[in-house]
Amino acid sequence: ADIGGTNARFALADPEGIRGERVLKCADYVTITDAVSAYLEDVGETGKIARAAFSIAGPVGGDRFAMTNLPWEFSIEDTRRSLGFDSFRLLNDFEALALGVPHLQSADVTQIGTGVPRSQAPIGVSGPGTGLGWASLFWDGARYRAVAGEGGHGTMPARTQREFDIFRTLRYKYRHVSAERVCSGKGLENVYNAIRILDGRLVDLPDRTAEDISAAALDGSCLVCAECLDLMMGFLGAFTGSLALAIGAHGGIYLVGGIINQLGDYFYTSRFREEFERKGRFEDYLKNIPTYVIQHDFPAFLGLYDDVMRES
Repeated sequence: ADIGGTNARFALADPEGIRGERVLKCADYVTITDAVSAYLEDVGETGKIARAAFSIAGPVGGDRFAMTNLPWEFSIEDTRRSLGFDSFRLLNDFEALALGVPHLQSADVTQIGTGVPRSQAPIGVSGPGTGLGWASLFWDGARYRAVAGEGGHGTMPARTQREFDIFRTLRYKYRHVSAERVCSGKGLENVYNAIRILDGRLVDLPDRTAEDISAAALDGSCLVCAECLDLMMGFLGAFTGSLALAIGAHGGIYLVGGIINQLGDYFYTSRFREEFERKGRFEDYLKNIPTYVIQHDFPAFLGLYDDVMRES
């Protein structure tokens, strides 16, 4: 299962492959156990589930887990017993996505900009959704190992006066402006509301969700929304460029997330790649690192399947 802040994606796995994919709304269920039970009932699965691997939005460690962007908190062991699993593993959501990258086919990705990946070099995986995730892949001599991180909660620097003013406004609410605060679904709303305050437009500009802001930006009906989306693309480029430098990601940076795919062609012509490369003396270094958008419908399942099959 791939549990995000908005959707819970489920599937069954056996040596033959993955089957029974379903997407459920997290908000429709009080607990994670309720969601799992609803899925199993929906697909008519009554047999015993031997091994389960779930990817979850948030840092993984210990028995108790509280999701970052969803009010689900649970004990891993209690949940395992309740659902009758022999084993139950939690992976960070971007750790699972990273584990799936080596299994992607050429048709599953679209490249943005220049660069050719180096074999066995570090790889980064990121993307804006409800939050902003990050994980890395490092070659251990035999295969890639995934390392999950919380890079999205690192400080986002302002690079222009406009960005500085937006961040100053957001600090009244959050104190710390992380990349996730301006580069996610919630982040797009944060930037929009900050600009409403800065420009004195709280009255004439309505409250909008991230989906509303994106739609109004793409159809040209709101110039402020267009500015917000443009800023977010720049933030995403700057953020992933910094992390590419940090890990030496010559194997490439892979982007995933419903927001990117919903933007369609806009993303490929946005400021993302320009800001990804704009690192002063290291601009040429970043020009040689390829960036890709993952198009696979269930990319986390590839990594979870790899994890479950290795455990068997």
